[in-house]
Amino acid sequence: MMMKQYFLFFLALATVIPGHAQSRKQCIDAGWQFSYGARTTMPTAEETASWRHLDLPHDWSVETEAAQTAGGTVVGPFSTSSVGKHQTGNTVGGEGWYKKTFTLTAAQARQLVSIYFEGVYNQSHVYINGREVNFNPYGYSSYRVDLTPYLKPAGQENTLLVKVQNLKNNTRWYAGSGIFRHVWLLTTPRCHLDDWGTTVRADQVEGTTGKVSVSTTVNNETSKRAKGKVTIRLMDNDDNIVAQGTAPYRIAPQRESRVSLDLNVANAHLWDLDSPYLYRAEIVMDKQKDRLTIPFGIRTLRFSAQDGFQLNGKSVLLRGGCVHHDHGLLGAASWDKAEERKVRLLKAQGYNALRCSHNLPSEHFLNACDSMGMLVMDECFDQWERFEGKNADDYHLYFPQYHTQDMSTMLRRDINHPSIIMWSIGNEIPDRGSERGIEISRELTTMVKDYDKSARATTNASNSWEMKSSGVEGWDNWSARAWSYVDVAGYNYQYGHYKTDHEVYPDRIIVGTESYPREAGPNWDLVESQPYVIGDFTWTAMDYLGEAGIGNANFVGNNDFFQKWPWFNGWCGDIDLIGQKKPQSFYRDVLWHRAPITMAVEQPFTHERVSGWGWPQEHQHWTWPEYNDSSPMNVHVYSRASLVRLYLNGKLMGETKPDRNYRAAFTCGYTPGLLRAVNVENGRETDAFELTTTSKPAAIRLTADRNNYTSSGTDLAYVTIELVDARGRVITSNSSEKVSISVSGSGSLLAAGTASPTDMASFRSTTPTLFEGRALAIVKTTNQPGDIMITVSSKQFSQTLTLKSRPVASAR
Repeated sequence: MMMKQYFLFFLALATVIPGHAQSRKQCIDAGWQFSYGARTTMPTAEETASWRHLDLPHDWSVETEAAQTAGGTVVGPFSTSSVGKHQTGNTVGGEGWYKKTFTLTAAQARQLVSIYFEGVYNQSHVYINGREVNFNPYGYSSYRVDLTPYLKPAGQENTLLVKVQNLKNNTRWYAGSGIFRHVWLLTTPRCHLDDWGTTVRADQVEGTTGKVSVSTTVNNETSKRAKGKVTIRLMDNDDNIVAQGTAPYRIAPQRESRVSLDLNVANAHLWDLDSPYLYRAEIVMDKQKDRLTIPFGIRTLRFSAQDGFQLNGKSVLLRGGCVHHDHGLLGAASWDKAEERKVRLLKAQGYNALRCSHNLPSEHFLNACDSMGMLVMDECFDQWERFEGKNADDYHLYFPQYHTQDMSTMLRRDINHPSIIMWSIGNEIPDRGSERGIEISRELTTMVKDYDKSARATTNASNSWEMKSSGVEGWDNWSARAWSYVDVAGYNYQYGHYKTDHEVYPDRIIVGTESYPREAGPNWDLVESQPYVIGDFTWTAMDYLGEAGIGNANFVGNNDFFQKWPWFNGWCGDIDLIGQKKPQSFYRDVLWHRAPITMAVEQPFTHERVSGWGWPQEHQHWTWPEYNDSSPMNVHVYSRASLVRLYLNGKLMGETKPDRNYRAAFTCGYTPGLLRAVNVENGRETDAFELTTTSKPAAIRLTADRNNYTSSGTDLAYVTIELVDARGRVITSNSSEKVSISVSGSGSLLAAGTASPTDMASFRSTTPTLFEGRALAIVKTTNQPGDIMITVSSKQFSQTLTLKSRPVASAR
């Protein structure tokens, strides 16, 4: 069911891509030009003739030109002259210009024409035919611009220019630069439906009947009174009509009107984590004059301190992770397949909830969460009106003027996604506890409740640092103010206050909106034992660019919060930059009852200092050729069993009880062979976890993420590169093999590199040095079907993988 659901959902989305001439929403990502560098005058046609040609999405901060322009020491896209330094991973922003030309048909020229930018980082100025028509200050906020008054007649070329500025120190993490999400051309009749004014509320179920309320806005932008009918059909994923109705409208000139219908879906399939069933609402105005298709899911939500969070009447513990928006080697560029892969990886890792930290995600990220059954906390702001502890040039400069618009964008754009269960109004806001902060909290939560009448909850993420910034004395005073007006209190790194705060506020619902990886045990114990604690969101689920080295585990004496050059990624995720599990992920498998026992070996150090977001230098291998049986190796076994035994080559090395963090620690000398950890219950050995010593390298192995690819020009193949021994085991120890990557046929190499947080030369390189035995190649299909050949070679080995790219229709 889930695979079919996934297929049908993205097939429905395909109705808005180029090639469907009647579509009101047409993707115009292809055929842009770009120039990097600041300008004082508008570019002439002669100047733009030499601009670089590219397709969107695009992020210039992971390209080399910006870094080379900045100067200093430069390695790939990294520069010691980076304004953001460790915060942006030593990448460079600046100013860039984009150009696209287009011509309207006669039919389009009679309609309203708008352009829709899903995301442009950071400040963007839009010009059409030489006239500035829009300024947007918030790079994560989607926006639309009505181009109709400024367009040329049918058959004449229109010139669209976008100036993008990512200047000064405006972000605490890697944001990327440029038009990093999709761009759409919207064409509608002058009397039309408003997709951002359409809501499908489907969070009430009576027996087996789903109660669905559909409300849409009809805009009459003509000089005459308009009247007609709107027909609403609810369709299942087999294209059957399961409910329908019709409602009339009458609208004065230059006005709008709401049209609403309440419909019942008998024997409703509920949207759930394991079966994320999606219906769609087809809204048709006056015999196809205008038409919308809105996917939605029927599900119930309930939050309470007594029963926790319930989905469809069943209690769900939120196994949550915070995620930033970047895609590692791709930077911030929001390719659809990259968004899908991120959600798929995290779902496979056991996550059932993701927090969009700390900004609006892409639309397709939410589409992927809808189709795969992933719950979402949708978050809008990292700043309100003050910036203490953050950056002087960040969004707080624009919040007073633009926050209403940006909050409204989040609600109007995202409201119909069944995956969203909470709206977050801010993260670690310095002014949160002040009188003005309480006023803003009331304003933002009121906006949510006025627009979203469903059972979704509001929240905000707060911690003790904010308390100091707000000038509030004492946790008790802070706790009374920090979560005023929100439904769920989001605690960042404050699990020690859960029980004491519950005694004072017994009806308060708590969620851990951020937690340290090494404190996952006590955090999750509280989630499992206290119903008012509905979940825990670790920082972070995946590695990301920027906040360089906050997950470091360096020697004692290095007390930097962040790490200096050449660090460039956070290194604090459960999953690394190329999608592989890290040691803390194996630990979390035990916490979440996904595995009965796991094990890791700590790299021998005399001393180390592990940061709050870090993890000890553990590895899932037993290959240490530089050590011997007199070298003490620290072995950590993670288990919920009452007793754990450790064997080396069949010899018992010891047995012990796991501590309160479910860790059993052993020390033994190194001898090659088989290291085996075993659970013991009631005196009987049960589940086991093994690590074996690998032999010498024997081959390079190439593994693609999927079997089917399409010649859409936008499909991505993720090819994992591994150095393996004769038995196919990955050689993760001391495997610094350098490889060369090439692609031919119906594909091109979009990016390649490794998960290393410090190897700048291997980031987006065609000749990366393997990190822990692995690298990744990301291949983009062309518009021509055929074979794609990926060849990876080293001094010793060479391997070629052939993938098939099929025509879009046949691949479906």
